Amino acid sequence: MKRHLPAVALASVAALALAGCGSDPATTSSAAPPVGVQPSQDVLSGVQKNEAAAALLPADVKAAGSIKLGGSVGAAPAAYYPEGKHEVAGLDVDLVNGVAKVLGITVQREDAAFETILPALGSGKYDVGTGNFGVTEARLKTVDFVTYIDDGQGFAVRSDNTALNSVTDLVQLCGLTVGTGAGTTFEATLNAKKEVCAQNGKKPYEVKSFSDNAAVITGLQQGRLDVVMSTINGLRYQANQPTAKTRFLGEYHRLDVGFAFKKGSTLPPAFQAAVNELIKDGTYQKILAKWGTTDSAITKSEINPPEHS
Repeated sequence: MKRHLPAVALASVAALALAGCGSDPATTSSAAPPVGVQPSQDVLSGVQKNEAAAALLPADVKAAGSIKLGGSVGAAPAAYYPEGKHEVAGLDVDLVNGVAKVLGITVQREDAAFETILPALGSGKYDVGTGNFGVTEARLKTVDFVTYIDDGQGFAVRSDNTALNSVTDLVQLCGLTVGTGAGTTFEATLNAKKEVCAQNGKKPYEVKSFSDNAAVITGLQQGRLDVVMSTINGLRYQANQPTAKTRFLGEYHRLDVGFAFKKGSTLPPAFQAAVNELIKDGTYQKILAKWGTTDSAITKSEINPPEHS
């Protein structure tokens, strides 16, 4: 059963999971806290409403005092359910909470499968979506973004795999079985470039996509997948877990990650101002430090930046 949360105050609002990847909360199990992370650490108590940012909210949101959010839940550090807890935690969660405090609004959060969120924005089901959504040229045609971190695409293998030490060219994957998230930038990248193997006279790689991030990692650990492609931050976190038995191979392609909105939404200017206020007052840096993602910091939030080359 999907978890649905009623309208709540900021403290209970919340989604790689794994830039461009997520998982179906119906199949995502609770996870132990990441090594070195304190999920209950309060980094938002000092955040105050910023009247200038709040003034940028559209009239209907000001009147309602709340917005509807669809968020995917997958793995730390983006969004996950800590073991024994019923409230989602993670980097995306803290950033949403911080933005909402700056704007003086509450959020109606609904957990949703990653691949359903962007279409649901278009239908009006949600006002904003979170799920470590990478900003790509393809997505910019139908979605507006407000950036909040710089993450991207990476690869991981089992820790006992000594045959693959990095992936700088997809031709290195030829003949292998690659696991990734359904509806993600990773799936799109892998499927769009399958011809590289034939062009180099090699056996094609096989792509297996999953809605549940846990299934991707389990498939790798059990040897049914040779390698997985997901977010840099998510794979690095996974590899740092004492029982993970995975090894992060490194970065493949960086992507800006942002809050997602229906194309033409009037919400982005307020969200951009709120993120920039969090950066200005130091809260943003505290959030990233809490989740071990300071390497993904941005210096300012942007609306619809071009995809990284």
